Amino acid sequence: MSRFYLLLLSLLLAAFASADPQYEEHLVLEPLPLGSLLASFNFKSNASVRSFEQQHFRHIPRSLGQILQHAGTKELHLRFSSGRWDDESWGARPWGGVKEGGTGVELWAWVEADTDEEAFTQWITLNHALSGLFCASLNFIDSTRTTRPVMTYEPVGDHSNISSSNLHLLHGSLPREVVCTENLTPFLKLLPCKGKAGISTLLDGHKMFDASWQSMSIDVRPLCPKDGSGCIIEMEQTVDMVLDIERSKRPHDNPIPRPAPVDQLKCDTSKSYSSPDACFPMEISSTQSWSLSEIFGHPIKGSCLATDIHGGRSESVCLSVPYEQQVYTSQGSVERKDASKGHRCYILPESDPFEMILPQQESSAVVPRPSPPLYASRSFTGHGQERGGVQTLLTNPSSETPISFTYFEILPWFMKPYLHTLKARSSHSPSSSQGEIITSIYYRPALDRQRGTQLELHITVPPASTVRLTYDFEKAILRYTEYPPDANRGFDVAPAVIRLRSIPLNSSSGAVYLRTTSLLLSLPTPDFSMPYNVIILTSTVIALAFGSIYNLLVRRFVGADEVEGFNLAKVRGRVKGRLGVLRDRYFRREKKTQ
Repeated sequence: MSRFYLLLLSLLLAAFASADPQYEEHLVLEPLPLGSLLASFNFKSNASVRSFEQQHFRHIPRSLGQILQHAGTKELHLRFSSGRWDDESWGARPWGGVKEGGTGVELWAWVEADTDEEAFTQWITLNHALSGLFCASLNFIDSTRTTRPVMTYEPVGDHSNISSSNLHLLHGSLPREVVCTENLTPFLKLLPCKGKAGISTLLDGHKMFDASWQSMSIDVRPLCPKDGSGCIIEMEQTVDMVLDIERSKRPHDNPIPRPAPVDQLKCDTSKSYSSPDACFPMEISSTQSWSLSEIFGHPIKGSCLATDIHGGRSESVCLSVPYEQQVYTSQGSVERKDASKGHRCYILPESDPFEMILPQQESSAVVPRPSPPLYASRSFTGHGQERGGVQTLLTNPSSETPISFTYFEILPWFMKPYLHTLKARSSHSPSSSQGEIITSIYYRPALDRQRGTQLELHITVPPASTVRLTYDFEKAILRYTEYPPDANRGFDVAPAVIRLRSIPLNSSSGAVYLRTTSLLLSLPTPDFSMPYNVIILTSTVIALAFGSIYNLLVRRFVGADEVEGFNLAKVRGRVKGRLGVLRDRYFRREKKTQ
Protein backbone atom coordinates (compact mmCIF):
# COMPACT_ATOMS: atom_id res chain seq x y z
CA MET A 1 0.00 0.00 0.00
CA SER A 2 2.86 2.38 0.80
CA ARG A 3 4.34 1.79 -2.66
CA PHE A 4 1.02 2.83 -4.20
CA TYR A 5 1.00 6.13 -2.30
CA LEU A 6 4.62 6.81 -3.27
CA LEU A 7 3.80 6.15 -6.91
CA LEU A 8 0.75 8.44 -6.73
CA LEU A 9 2.80 11.18 -5.10
CA SER A 10 5.49 10.93 -7.77
CA LEU A 11 2.89 11.17 -10.53
CA LEU A 12 1.39 14.30 -8.96
CA LEU A 13 4.81 15.92 -8.66
CA ALA A 14 5.57 15.07 -12.27
CA ALA A 15 2.26 16.56 -13.36
CA PHE A 16 2.99 19.81 -11.52
CA ALA A 17 6.50 19.91 -12.94
CA SER A 18 5.36 19.41 -16.53
CA ALA A 19 2.19 21.55 -16.55
CA ASP A 20 1.78 24.65 -14.46
CA PRO A 21 -0.37 27.61 -15.53
CA GLN A 22 1.54 29.89 -13.12
CA TYR A 23 4.46 30.17 -15.51
CA GLU A 24 4.65 31.11 -19.20
CA GLU A 25 7.50 31.76 -21.58
CA HIS A 26 7.47 33.00 -25.17
CA LEU A 27 10.06 33.81 -27.81
CA VAL A 28 9.28 35.94 -30.86
CA LEU A 29 11.78 36.06 -33.74
CA GLU A 30 11.31 38.83 -36.28
CA PRO A 31 13.69 39.60 -39.17
CA LEU A 32 14.56 43.29 -39.51
CA PRO A 33 15.99 45.25 -42.45
CA LEU A 34 19.74 45.39 -43.08
CA GLY A 35 20.28 41.75 -42.14
CA SER A 36 19.22 42.02 -38.49
CA LEU A 37 17.05 39.77 -36.33
CA LEU A 38 14.91 40.87 -33.37
CA ALA A 39 14.64 38.23 -30.63
CA SER A 40 12.16 38.95 -27.81
CA PHE A 41 12.18 36.61 -24.80
CA ASN A 42 9.32 36.90 -22.31
CA PHE A 43 8.92 35.00 -19.03
CA LYS A 44 5.91 35.38 -16.71
CA SER A 45 5.60 33.94 -13.21
CA ASN A 46 2.82 34.59 -10.75
CA ALA A 47 1.70 33.66 -7.26
CA SER A 48 -1.25 34.54 -5.08
CA VAL A 49 -0.90 37.53 -2.78
CA ARG A 50 -1.61 35.32 0.21
CA SER A 51 1.17 32.85 -0.57
CA PHE A 52 3.54 35.73 -1.35
CA GLU A 53 2.88 37.42 1.99
CA GLN A 54 3.32 34.11 3.80
CA GLN A 55 6.65 33.62 1.95
CA HIS A 56 5.51 30.47 0.16
CA PHE A 57 7.68 31.02 -2.90
CA ARG A 58 7.50 28.70 -5.90
CA HIS A 59 7.96 30.39 -9.27
CA ILE A 60 8.67 33.85 -7.90
CA PRO A 61 12.18 33.48 -6.45
CA ARG A 62 12.64 33.83 -2.72
CA SER A 63 15.75 35.99 -3.16
CA LEU A 64 13.78 38.75 -4.91
CA GLY A 65 10.54 38.31 -2.99
CA GLN A 66 12.13 38.80 0.41
CA ILE A 67 13.93 41.93 -0.80
CA LEU A 68 10.64 43.48 -1.93
CA GLN A 69 8.94 42.62 1.35
CA HIS A 70 11.81 43.95 3.47
CA ALA A 71 11.98 47.24 1.54
CA GLY A 72 8.19 47.73 1.45
CA THR A 73 8.20 47.74 -2.37
CA LYS A 74 4.76 47.27 -3.93
CA GLU A 75 5.80 47.61 -7.59
CA LEU A 76 9.25 47.28 -9.16
CA HIS A 77 10.65 48.05 -12.61
CA LEU A 78 14.32 47.36 -13.32
CA ARG A 79 16.06 47.83 -16.69
CA PHE A 80 19.50 46.91 -18.08
CA SER A 81 20.18 48.30 -21.57
CA SER A 82 23.04 48.87 -23.96
CA GLY A 83 23.31 49.95 -27.58
CA ARG A 84 20.97 52.13 -29.62
CA TRP A 85 17.65 51.29 -31.23
CA ASP A 86 17.63 52.48 -34.86
CA ASP A 87 14.12 53.89 -35.32
CA GLU A 88 14.60 54.82 -38.96
CA SER A 89 15.69 51.32 -40.02
CA TRP A 90 13.95 49.01 -37.53
CA GLY A 91 10.67 50.86 -36.98
CA ALA A 92 8.75 50.96 -33.70
CA ARG A 93 10.32 49.59 -30.54
CA PRO A 94 9.27 46.19 -29.17
CA TRP A 95 6.55 46.22 -26.49
CA GLY A 96 5.93 49.88 -27.30
CA GLY A 97 9.11 50.78 -25.40
CA VAL A 98 7.51 49.77 -22.08
CA LYS A 99 10.11 47.04 -21.44
CA GLU A 100 13.00 49.26 -22.45
CA GLY A 101 15.25 51.39 -20.28
CA GLY A 102 17.84 54.03 -20.85
CA THR A 103 21.48 53.25 -21.52
CA GLY A 104 22.99 51.58 -18.47
CA VAL A 105 20.71 50.77 -15.55
CA GLU A 106 17.35 52.36 -14.78
CA LEU A 107 15.16 51.62 -11.75
CA TRP A 108 11.86 52.96 -10.53
CA ALA A 109 9.56 51.59 -7.85
CA TRP A 110 6.52 52.39 -5.74
CA VAL A 111 7.34 52.14 -2.05
CA GLU A 112 4.81 52.13 0.77
CA ALA A 113 5.77 54.51 3.59
CA ASP A 114 4.19 57.13 5.84
CA THR A 115 6.69 59.93 5.11
CA ASP A 116 9.09 60.93 2.36
CA GLU A 117 12.08 60.32 4.63
CA GLU A 118 10.95 56.78 5.39
CA ALA A 119 10.32 56.13 1.69
CA PHE A 120 13.82 57.30 0.82
CA THR A 121 15.34 55.06 3.50
CA GLN A 122 13.50 52.05 2.09
CA TRP A 123 14.56 53.11 -1.42
CA ILE A 124 18.23 53.04 -0.39
CA THR A 125 17.69 49.62 1.21
CA LEU A 126 16.14 48.36 -2.04
CA ASN A 127 19.03 49.70 -4.12
CA HIS A 128 21.68 48.05 -1.97
CA ALA A 129 19.87 44.71 -1.93
CA LEU A 130 19.32 44.67 -5.70
CA SER A 131 22.94 45.69 -6.19
CA GLY A 132 24.10 42.52 -4.49
CA LEU A 133 21.50 40.34 -6.20
CA PHE A 134 22.27 41.45 -9.78
CA CYS A 135 25.99 42.24 -9.39
CA ALA A 136 25.35 45.85 -10.45
CA SER A 137 26.32 49.25 -9.05
CA LEU A 138 22.79 50.11 -7.94
CA ASN A 139 24.18 51.07 -4.52
CA PHE A 140 25.54 54.24 -6.17
CA ILE A 141 21.98 55.53 -6.69
CA ASP A 142 21.99 58.08 -3.88
CA SER A 143 20.08 61.33 -3.35
CA THR A 144 21.93 63.03 -6.23
CA ARG A 145 20.66 60.38 -8.69
CA THR A 146 17.15 59.95 -7.26
CA THR A 147 14.09 61.83 -8.50
CA ARG A 148 10.34 61.69 -7.88
CA PRO A 149 8.56 61.91 -11.26
CA VAL A 150 5.16 63.56 -11.26
CA MET A 151 3.75 63.26 -14.79
CA THR A 152 5.78 60.54 -16.54
CA TYR A 153 5.14 57.27 -14.72
CA GLU A 154 1.96 55.70 -13.39
CA PRO A 155 1.48 52.43 -11.50
CA VAL A 156 0.82 49.46 -13.75
CA GLY A 157 -0.39 47.21 -10.96
CA ASP A 158 -3.52 47.36 -8.84
CA HIS A 159 -2.94 49.28 -5.60
CA SER A 160 -6.54 49.93 -4.64
CA ASN A 161 -5.99 48.65 -1.09
CA ILE A 162 -3.22 51.19 -0.39
CA SER A 163 -3.75 54.88 0.22
CA SER A 164 -2.25 57.08 -2.48
CA SER A 165 -0.59 59.25 0.17
CA ASN A 166 1.39 56.23 1.42
CA LEU A 167 2.58 55.15 -2.04
CA HIS A 168 5.78 56.94 -3.10
CA LEU A 169 7.36 56.78 -6.56
CA LEU A 170 11.17 57.00 -6.72
CA HIS A 171 13.32 56.83 -9.82
CA GLY A 172 17.06 56.46 -10.34
CA SER A 173 19.45 55.73 -13.19
CA LEU A 174 23.12 54.96 -13.82
CA PRO A 175 23.88 55.80 -17.47
CA ARG A 176 27.54 54.88 -17.03
CA GLU A 177 26.86 51.29 -15.89
CA VAL A 178 28.20 48.65 -18.29
CA VAL A 179 25.82 45.71 -18.72
CA CYS A 180 27.66 42.38 -18.96
CA THR A 181 27.45 38.66 -18.20
CA GLU A 182 27.60 39.35 -14.46
CA ASN A 183 24.08 40.81 -14.76
CA LEU A 184 22.75 38.07 -17.06
CA THR A 185 23.67 35.18 -14.76
CA PRO A 186 21.55 36.40 -11.78
CA PHE A 187 18.77 37.18 -14.25
CA LEU A 188 18.69 33.54 -15.40
CA LYS A 189 18.84 32.28 -11.81
CA LEU A 190 15.43 33.88 -11.19
CA LEU A 191 13.78 31.60 -13.79
CA PRO A 192 12.24 28.29 -12.70
CA CYS A 193 14.50 26.26 -15.02
CA LYS A 194 17.60 28.44 -14.33
CA GLY A 195 18.45 28.60 -18.05
CA LYS A 196 18.82 24.81 -18.28
CA ALA A 197 15.64 24.13 -20.31
CA GLY A 198 13.23 26.03 -22.50
CA ILE A 199 13.88 29.14 -24.52
CA SER A 200 16.22 30.51 -21.83
CA THR A 201 18.89 28.05 -23.03
CA LEU A 202 19.45 30.40 -25.98
CA LEU A 203 20.53 33.26 -23.69
CA ASP A 204 24.28 33.07 -23.99
CA GLY A 205 26.39 36.00 -22.84
CA HIS A 206 28.75 35.89 -25.84
CA LYS A 207 25.85 36.14 -28.29
CA MET A 208 23.68 38.50 -26.30
CA PHE A 209 26.28 41.17 -25.59
CA ASP A 210 27.53 41.03 -29.17
CA ALA A 211 24.12 42.34 -30.27
CA SER A 212 23.63 45.78 -31.78
CA TRP A 213 21.05 46.56 -29.11
CA GLN A 214 19.86 44.63 -26.09
CA SER A 215 17.63 45.23 -23.09
CA MET A 216 16.78 43.20 -19.98
CA SER A 217 13.81 44.07 -17.81
CA ILE A 218 12.20 42.83 -14.60
CA ASP A 219 8.70 43.95 -13.60
CA VAL A 220 6.94 42.93 -10.38
CA ARG A 221 3.41 44.18 -9.80
CA PRO A 222 0.13 43.15 -8.11
CA LEU A 223 -2.83 42.33 -10.37
CA CYS A 224 -6.46 41.88 -9.39
CA PRO A 225 -8.71 40.27 -12.05
CA LYS A 226 -12.04 41.91 -12.71
CA ASP A 227 -13.88 38.67 -12.01
CA GLY A 228 -12.81 38.89 -8.36
CA SER A 229 -10.96 35.57 -8.42
CA GLY A 230 -8.22 36.87 -6.16
CA CYS A 231 -5.22 39.16 -6.53
CA ILE A 232 -1.86 37.80 -7.67
CA ILE A 233 1.75 38.98 -7.75
CA GLU A 234 3.13 38.85 -11.29
CA MET A 235 6.83 38.90 -12.14
CA GLU A 236 7.63 39.44 -15.80
CA GLN A 237 11.16 39.10 -17.17
CA THR A 238 11.95 40.25 -20.70
CA VAL A 239 15.04 40.13 -22.87
CA ASP A 240 15.08 41.92 -26.24
CA MET A 241 18.05 41.96 -28.57
CA VAL A 242 18.83 42.87 -32.16
CA LEU A 243 21.40 40.50 -33.65
CA ASP A 244 23.38 40.94 -36.83
CA ILE A 245 22.81 37.69 -38.71
CA GLU A 246 26.14 37.62 -40.53
CA ARG A 247 28.13 38.47 -37.41
CA SER A 248 26.24 35.92 -35.29
CA LYS A 249 26.90 33.14 -37.81
CA ARG A 250 30.66 33.41 -37.46
CA PRO A 251 32.15 30.20 -36.08
CA HIS A 252 33.57 30.18 -32.55
CA ASP A 253 37.00 29.05 -33.76
CA ASN A 254 37.21 31.90 -36.31
CA PRO A 255 35.28 34.91 -34.94
CA ILE A 256 37.50 37.59 -36.51
CA PRO A 257 35.76 39.24 -39.50
CA ARG A 258 37.68 39.06 -42.75
CA PRO A 259 36.94 40.58 -46.17
CA ALA A 260 35.00 38.32 -48.48
CA PRO A 261 36.71 37.12 -51.67
CA VAL A 262 36.13 39.17 -54.80
CA ASP A 263 34.00 36.49 -56.45
CA GLN A 264 31.64 36.47 -53.41
CA LEU A 265 30.97 40.22 -53.29
CA LYS A 266 27.41 41.25 -54.14
CA CYS A 267 27.70 44.49 -56.05
CA ASP A 268 25.04 46.83 -57.35
CA THR A 269 25.83 46.98 -61.05
CA SER A 270 23.15 49.61 -61.68
CA LYS A 271 25.49 52.31 -60.35
CA SER A 272 27.17 54.41 -62.99
CA TYR A 273 30.60 54.00 -61.42
CA SER A 274 30.32 50.22 -61.09
CA SER A 275 33.39 48.48 -62.56
CA PRO A 276 35.60 45.47 -61.79
CA ASP A 277 37.66 47.74 -59.51
CA ALA A 278 34.75 49.56 -57.79
CA CYS A 279 31.95 47.75 -55.98
CA PHE A 280 28.94 49.33 -54.33
CA PRO A 281 27.44 46.69 -51.98
CA MET A 282 23.82 45.76 -52.48
CA GLU A 283 21.30 46.06 -49.68
CA ILE A 284 21.25 42.95 -47.53
CA SER A 285 18.13 40.91 -48.11
CA SER A 286 16.01 40.14 -45.04
CA THR A 287 15.41 36.62 -46.36
CA GLN A 288 18.95 35.38 -45.88
CA SER A 289 19.28 31.92 -44.42
CA TRP A 290 19.81 31.29 -40.70
CA SER A 291 19.02 28.76 -38.00
CA LEU A 292 18.82 28.77 -34.22
CA SER A 293 22.11 26.88 -33.97
CA GLU A 294 23.87 29.41 -36.19
CA ILE A 295 22.47 32.46 -34.41
CA PHE A 296 22.55 31.31 -30.77
CA GLY A 297 25.14 28.51 -30.93
CA HIS A 298 22.77 25.59 -30.20
CA PRO A 299 19.07 24.63 -30.46
CA ILE A 300 16.46 24.97 -27.71
CA LYS A 301 16.87 22.22 -25.14
CA GLY A 302 13.33 21.00 -24.49
CA SER A 303 10.52 22.96 -22.85
CA CYS A 304 10.19 24.50 -19.40
CA LEU A 305 6.76 24.41 -17.68
CA ALA A 306 5.09 26.02 -20.70
CA THR A 307 1.30 25.67 -20.35
CA ASP A 308 -1.80 27.66 -21.12
CA ILE A 309 -4.77 28.52 -18.93
CA HIS A 310 -6.41 25.17 -19.74
CA GLY A 311 -3.39 23.17 -18.62
CA GLY A 312 -2.31 22.24 -22.14
CA ARG A 313 0.99 22.92 -23.81
CA SER A 314 1.24 26.45 -25.19
CA GLU A 315 3.24 27.93 -28.01
CA SER A 316 6.69 28.94 -26.88
CA VAL A 317 8.38 30.09 -30.13
CA CYS A 318 6.82 32.37 -32.75
CA LEU A 319 8.33 33.50 -36.05
CA SER A 320 7.18 36.64 -37.85
CA VAL A 321 7.73 35.85 -41.52
CA PRO A 322 5.28 35.65 -44.45
CA TYR A 323 3.38 32.41 -44.72
CA GLU A 324 4.80 31.89 -48.23
CA GLN A 325 8.31 31.36 -46.88
CA GLN A 326 9.43 27.88 -45.99
CA VAL A 327 10.50 27.10 -42.44
CA TYR A 328 11.92 23.77 -41.30
CA THR A 329 11.61 22.63 -37.69
CA SER A 330 12.52 19.56 -35.65
CA GLN A 331 10.25 16.57 -35.36
CA GLY A 332 7.86 16.57 -32.44
CA SER A 333 6.99 20.28 -32.69
CA VAL A 334 3.49 21.48 -33.55
CA GLU A 335 2.91 24.54 -35.76
CA ARG A 336 0.03 26.96 -35.34
CA LYS A 337 -0.60 30.08 -37.40
CA ASP A 338 -1.82 33.33 -35.90
CA ALA A 339 -3.41 35.35 -38.70
CA SER A 340 -4.10 38.36 -36.47
CA LYS A 341 -0.39 38.97 -35.79
CA GLY A 342 1.08 37.33 -38.88
CA HIS A 343 3.01 34.83 -36.75
CA ARG A 344 3.54 31.13 -37.05
CA CYS A 345 4.02 29.65 -33.58
CA TYR A 346 5.42 26.31 -32.46
CA ILE A 347 4.80 24.06 -29.46
CA LEU A 348 8.15 22.70 -28.28
CA PRO A 349 8.74 19.02 -27.57
CA GLU A 350 9.00 18.28 -23.87
CA SER A 351 12.53 16.85 -23.82
CA ASP A 352 13.92 16.76 -27.37
CA PRO A 353 15.93 19.67 -28.81
CA PHE A 354 14.06 22.10 -31.03
CA GLU A 355 15.76 23.43 -34.16
CA MET A 356 14.43 25.99 -36.62
CA ILE A 357 15.93 26.59 -40.06
CA LEU A 358 14.95 29.44 -42.37
CA PRO A 359 16.52 28.83 -45.81
CA GLN A 360 17.41 31.64 -48.17
CA GLN A 361 14.60 32.26 -50.63
CA GLU A 362 13.17 35.03 -52.72
CA SER A 363 9.80 36.34 -51.60
CA SER A 364 8.03 39.58 -52.42
CA ALA A 365 5.78 39.32 -49.34
CA VAL A 366 7.01 41.21 -46.30
CA VAL A 367 5.53 41.37 -42.81
CA PRO A 368 5.07 45.12 -42.26
CA ARG A 369 6.50 46.67 -39.13
CA PRO A 370 4.79 49.63 -37.48
CA SER A 371 6.59 52.91 -37.84
CA PRO A 372 7.52 54.86 -34.71
CA PRO A 373 4.97 57.51 -33.70
CA LEU A 374 7.73 59.99 -32.84
CA TYR A 375 11.40 60.54 -33.65
CA ALA A 376 13.57 62.06 -30.92
CA SER A 377 17.24 62.99 -30.79
CA ARG A 378 19.18 65.00 -28.19
CA SER A 379 22.63 66.58 -28.36
CA PHE A 380 24.85 69.24 -26.80
CA THR A 381 25.43 72.66 -28.33
CA GLY A 382 27.92 75.41 -27.65
CA HIS A 383 31.61 75.27 -26.85
CA GLY A 384 33.94 76.03 -23.99
CA GLN A 385 34.31 74.76 -20.44
CA GLU A 386 32.02 77.25 -18.73
CA ARG A 387 28.62 77.07 -20.45
CA GLY A 388 26.75 74.97 -22.97
CA GLY A 389 23.34 74.10 -24.33
CA VAL A 390 21.04 71.14 -24.96
CA GLN A 391 19.07 70.67 -28.17
CA THR A 392 16.28 68.10 -28.62
CA LEU A 393 14.62 67.48 -31.99
CA LEU A 394 11.11 65.99 -31.79
CA THR A 395 9.60 64.97 -35.15
CA ASN A 396 5.99 63.96 -35.74
CA PRO A 397 5.84 61.71 -38.85
CA SER A 398 2.05 61.81 -39.02
CA SER A 399 0.66 64.22 -41.61
CA GLU A 400 -2.84 64.36 -40.11
CA THR A 401 -2.91 64.37 -36.32
CA PRO A 402 -0.77 66.19 -33.74
CA ILE A 403 0.91 64.18 -31.02
CA SER A 404 1.09 64.97 -27.30
CA PHE A 405 3.53 63.49 -24.84
CA THR A 406 5.42 64.02 -21.60
CA TYR A 407 9.11 64.87 -21.82
CA PHE A 408 11.18 63.94 -18.73
CA GLU A 409 14.82 64.89 -18.15
CA ILE A 410 17.16 64.16 -15.25
CA LEU A 411 20.24 66.37 -15.07
CA PRO A 412 23.14 66.00 -12.60
CA TRP A 413 23.60 68.72 -10.02
CA PHE A 414 26.78 70.03 -11.67
CA MET A 415 24.79 70.75 -14.86
CA LYS A 416 22.75 73.85 -13.96
CA PRO A 417 20.15 74.83 -16.58
CA TYR A 418 18.75 78.33 -17.05
CA LEU A 419 15.00 77.84 -17.19
CA HIS A 420 14.40 81.27 -18.69
CA THR A 421 16.35 80.15 -21.79
CA LEU A 422 13.95 77.24 -22.45
CA LYS A 423 12.56 77.68 -25.96
CA ALA A 424 10.43 75.53 -28.27
CA ARG A 425 10.11 76.29 -31.98
CA SER A 426 8.08 74.41 -34.57
CA SER A 427 9.15 73.98 -38.18
CA HIS A 428 5.49 73.77 -39.26
CA SER A 429 4.52 77.18 -37.90
CA PRO A 430 7.54 79.24 -36.78
CA SER A 431 5.22 82.01 -35.63
CA SER A 432 3.38 79.77 -33.14
CA SER A 433 3.88 80.71 -29.52
CA GLN A 434 5.77 78.60 -27.05
CA GLY A 435 2.63 78.19 -24.96
CA GLU A 436 0.98 76.27 -27.79
CA ILE A 437 3.81 73.73 -27.82
CA ILE A 438 4.65 73.45 -24.11
CA THR A 439 1.35 73.24 -22.23
CA SER A 440 2.70 72.60 -18.71
CA ILE A 441 6.05 72.49 -16.88
CA TYR A 442 7.19 70.81 -13.69
CA TYR A 443 10.64 71.98 -12.60
CA ARG A 444 12.56 70.96 -9.48
CA PRO A 445 15.91 72.75 -9.25
CA ALA A 446 19.08 71.05 -8.14
CA LEU A 447 20.94 71.48 -4.87
CA ASP A 448 24.71 71.20 -4.93
CA ARG A 449 25.81 67.68 -3.96
CA GLN A 450 22.30 66.84 -2.70
CA ARG A 451 19.97 66.31 -5.67
CA GLY A 452 19.82 66.73 -9.42
CA THR A 453 17.54 68.77 -11.66
CA GLN A 454 14.15 67.34 -12.59
CA LEU A 455 12.33 68.73 -15.64
CA GLU A 456 8.99 67.44 -16.95
CA LEU A 457 7.16 69.03 -19.88
CA HIS A 458 3.84 68.43 -21.63
CA ILE A 459 4.59 69.00 -25.33
CA THR A 460 2.35 68.94 -28.42
CA VAL A 461 3.94 68.58 -31.85
CA PRO A 462 1.83 69.61 -34.88
CA PRO A 463 1.41 67.17 -37.80
CA ALA A 464 4.37 66.67 -40.15
CA SER A 465 6.61 69.04 -38.22
CA THR A 466 9.65 69.10 -36.00
CA VAL A 467 9.86 70.88 -32.65
CA ARG A 468 13.28 72.13 -31.60
CA LEU A 469 13.60 72.29 -27.82
CA THR A 470 16.65 74.16 -26.49
CA TYR A 471 17.99 75.61 -23.25
CA ASP A 472 21.33 76.78 -21.88
CA PHE A 473 23.16 75.54 -18.82
CA GLU A 474 26.23 76.31 -16.74
CA LYS A 475 28.94 73.82 -15.78
CA ALA A 476 29.98 73.62 -12.15
CA ILE A 477 33.54 73.11 -10.96
CA LEU A 478 34.00 69.95 -8.93
CA ARG A 479 36.39 69.12 -6.18
CA TYR A 480 39.36 67.07 -7.27
CA THR A 481 38.10 64.13 -5.19
CA GLU A 482 34.79 64.08 -7.11
CA TYR A 483 36.34 63.24 -10.47
CA PRO A 484 36.34 59.62 -11.66
CA PRO A 485 39.61 57.85 -12.54
CA ASP A 486 39.10 58.63 -16.25
CA ALA A 487 38.23 62.28 -15.68
CA ASN A 488 39.03 63.40 -19.24
CA ARG A 489 36.43 61.00 -20.66
CA GLY A 490 33.56 63.11 -19.31
CA PHE A 491 30.38 62.53 -17.32
CA ASP A 492 27.39 60.56 -18.61
CA VAL A 493 24.01 62.31 -18.62
CA ALA A 494 20.95 60.04 -18.42
CA PRO A 495 18.70 59.77 -21.52
CA ALA A 496 15.46 61.71 -21.69
CA VAL A 497 12.25 59.71 -21.22
CA ILE A 498 9.27 60.40 -23.48
CA ARG A 499 5.83 59.02 -22.69
CA LEU A 500 3.15 59.05 -25.39
CA ARG A 501 -0.48 58.42 -24.56
CA SER A 502 -3.28 56.81 -26.62
CA ILE A 503 -1.00 55.31 -29.24
CA PRO A 504 -2.35 52.08 -30.83
CA LEU A 505 0.76 49.96 -30.47
CA ASN A 506 1.54 46.74 -28.66
CA SER A 507 1.73 48.11 -25.12
CA SER A 508 0.15 46.48 -22.10
CA SER A 509 0.11 49.71 -20.07
CA GLY A 510 -1.70 51.79 -22.70
CA ALA A 511 1.30 54.11 -23.13
CA VAL A 512 4.33 54.17 -25.42
CA TYR A 513 7.77 55.10 -24.17
CA LEU A 514 10.76 56.44 -26.07
CA ARG A 515 14.24 57.20 -24.80
CA THR A 516 16.92 59.31 -26.36
CA THR A 517 20.58 58.39 -26.26
CA SER A 518 22.71 59.37 -23.30
CA LEU A 519 25.03 62.38 -23.49
CA LEU A 520 28.68 62.80 -22.56
CA LEU A 521 29.36 66.04 -20.70
CA SER A 522 32.86 67.48 -20.57
CA LEU A 523 33.57 69.51 -17.41
CA PRO A 524 36.55 71.73 -16.53
CA THR A 525 39.16 69.13 -15.62
CA PRO A 526 42.34 69.96 -13.71
CA ASP A 527 45.71 68.62 -14.76
CA PHE A 528 46.03 65.61 -12.48
CA SER A 529 49.69 65.17 -13.50
CA MET A 530 50.66 68.37 -11.66
CA PRO A 531 50.20 66.88 -8.16
CA TYR A 532 52.46 64.03 -9.22
CA ASN A 533 55.13 66.45 -10.44
CA VAL A 534 54.84 68.52 -7.26
CA ILE A 535 55.18 65.41 -5.09
CA ILE A 536 58.28 64.23 -6.95
CA LEU A 537 59.94 67.67 -6.86
CA THR A 538 59.08 68.21 -3.19
CA SER A 539 60.36 64.76 -2.24
CA THR A 540 63.65 65.42 -4.04
CA VAL A 541 64.16 68.79 -2.34
CA ILE A 542 63.30 67.37 1.07
CA ALA A 543 65.67 64.42 0.56
CA LEU A 544 68.57 66.72 -0.36
CA ALA A 545 67.90 69.22 2.45
CA PHE A 546 67.31 66.51 5.04
CA GLY A 547 70.47 64.63 4.06
CA SER A 548 72.67 67.72 4.34
CA ILE A 549 71.13 68.85 7.65
CA TYR A 550 71.36 65.32 9.05
CA ASN A 551 75.08 65.11 8.19
CA LEU A 552 75.72 68.45 9.84
CA LEU A 553 73.86 67.47 12.99
CA VAL A 554 75.06 63.88 13.41
CA ARG A 555 78.57 63.71 11.98
CA ARG A 556 81.59 65.02 13.94
CA PHE A 557 84.29 66.88 11.94
CA VAL A 558 87.85 66.73 13.44
CA GLY A 559 91.34 67.47 12.15
CA ALA A 560 93.51 64.72 10.69
CA ASP A 561 96.18 65.14 13.35
CA GLU A 562 93.59 64.67 16.11
CA VAL A 563 92.70 61.11 15.13
CA GLU A 564 94.43 58.45 17.26
CA GLY A 565 96.69 56.06 15.35
CA PHE A 566 96.58 58.20 12.26
CA ASN A 567 100.08 59.06 10.81
CA LEU A 568 99.90 61.41 7.89
CA ALA A 569 103.53 60.84 6.94
CA LYS A 570 103.03 57.09 6.60
CA VAL A 571 100.03 57.62 4.37
CA ARG A 572 102.00 59.96 2.13
CA GLY A 573 104.88 57.48 1.94
CA ARG A 574 102.60 54.65 0.95
CA VAL A 575 100.97 56.74 -1.75
CA LYS A 576 104.37 57.80 -3.15
CA GLY A 577 105.54 54.18 -3.10
CA ARG A 578 102.54 52.99 -5.04
CA LEU A 579 102.95 55.77 -7.57
CA GLY A 580 106.63 54.88 -7.99
CA VAL A 581 105.85 51.23 -8.65
CA LEU A 582 103.32 52.17 -11.28
CA ARG A 583 105.76 54.56 -12.91
CA ASP A 584 108.52 51.94 -13.08
CA ARG A 585 106.15 49.42 -14.69
CA TYR A 586 105.13 51.95 -17.28
CA PHE A 587 108.75 52.83 -18.30
CA ARG A 588 109.70 49.14 -18.49
CA ARG A 589 106.92 48.49 -20.97
CA GLU A 590 108.07 51.38 -23.14
CA LYS A 591 111.63 50.04 -23.23
CA LYS A 592 110.44 46.59 -24.29
CA THR A 593 108.38 48.02 -27.11
CA GLN A 594 111.39 50.00 -28.37
